[in-house]
Amino acid sequence: MTGGTRNYAIVTAAYWGFTLTDGALRMLVLLHFYRLGYSPFTLAFLFLLYEAAGVAANLIGGWLATRYGIARMLAVGLATQITGFLLLSALSPAWTAAASVAWVVLAQGICGVAKDLTKTASKSAIKLTAGSASGQLFKWVAFFTGSKNAMKGVGFFLGGLLLQGLGFQASLWLMAALLALVFVGVVAFVPPLMGKSKASKSAKELFAKNRGINLLAAARVMLFGARDVWFVVGVPVFLYASGWTFTMVGGFLALWTIGYGAVQALAPALVRRSDDGLSREVPAARLWSALLAGVPLGLAVLVAVQPPQLEWVVVAGLALFGFAFAINSSVHSYLILAYAGSEKAAEDVGFYYAANALGRFFGTLLSGLLYQWGGLMLALAGSALMLTLCWLITLALPVRPPAPGDRLTTLHPLKESH
Repeated sequence: MTGGTRNYAIVTAAYWGFTLTDGALRMLVLLHFYRLGYSPFTLAFLFLLYEAAGVAANLIGGWLATRYGIARMLAVGLATQITGFLLLSALSPAWTAAASVAWVVLAQGICGVAKDLTKTASKSAIKLTAGSASGQLFKWVAFFTGSKNAMKGVGFFLGGLLLQGLGFQASLWLMAALLALVFVGVVAFVPPLMGKSKASKSAKELFAKNRGINLLAAARVMLFGARDVWFVVGVPVFLYASGWTFTMVGGFLALWTIGYGAVQALAPALVRRSDDGLSREVPAARLWSALLAGVPLGLAVLVAVQPPQLEWVVVAGLALFGFAFAINSSVHSYLILAYAGSEKAAEDVGFYYAANALGRFFGTLLSGLLYQWGGLMLALAGSALMLTLCWLITLALPVRPPAPGDRLTTLHPLKESH
């Protein structure tokens, strides 16, 4: 195993451990507080600081990873997540509702910082490790993204199972212990100076991205907002209100996310490749965005009609959504690394994932509001509108390699090695 492949495997395994507990955390918080009688908007509010903190964490995390190295940022992200878990476990049933919400929002904010520090560092590591492996960038990005989402899906199921079996507090302690083991592995095995480079010296330089990155970031806001507008509150609460148990709700979200991750990992086989890495991949992003927008629109119409066994109609429709969404997300995740400059890849990736977190923030906020105002139908209609905007933005993405002097460097990342 080469050094690059070894580092890729270690970073991927570390992020698997992190995302397993992160997925479980979402189910623990959502289902525990829904059982306590919190409204859909309050449930969404519990996740708002988690998502908002991710915007800043991605921007700062990319800069810090460039300046201090990826290994240090991975370790900081894991330690921050452990701190958030322990704070959340200290929540007392004797506290008032206002105090409980404030405490959970604070702890979730800390976990949001942890998630995006860890993700930015991990994704940046792939850019570095694939640099010496011709033709591997799309494949490695697709496998990393798909496998970590599959692990998040397992985490959703684990969260529902732990809540039902161990309760809220004991589940958090167990997950903190698991992350402590991952932390030790990162410190012991990831090269300490991996990814260290000359960081931007000013905010203007940090935000001065090329046109491709700026447009892709805007499309990413819409794409992930369109998912979370139904995913965070609407569908889990709808299914639970339809008679599903915690484990069944967590199991569905787990299977959805695992399937979504599996499709992401297969994306290189489903998207036509080009020698320049853009001329076929950008049209693919446009096509899949347009196809995806029609799914929640059709589902919203069906929810309005109220057919028999509506919850199973919704489940089937969201399975179709997951397939198209996975291809979109995987192509986007490849394109950011194709558009990114190699010297400050961590900063470019951080900027892109800040947009990702911003989309999740708006999606989370709208998930509670739209479900409370108009139920699942309005949440799905909001998703369709955001996906239409995503498609319109992708129409402006650059499809040709840049002129000399642009920060975009053509890596031929999709060309097969011979």
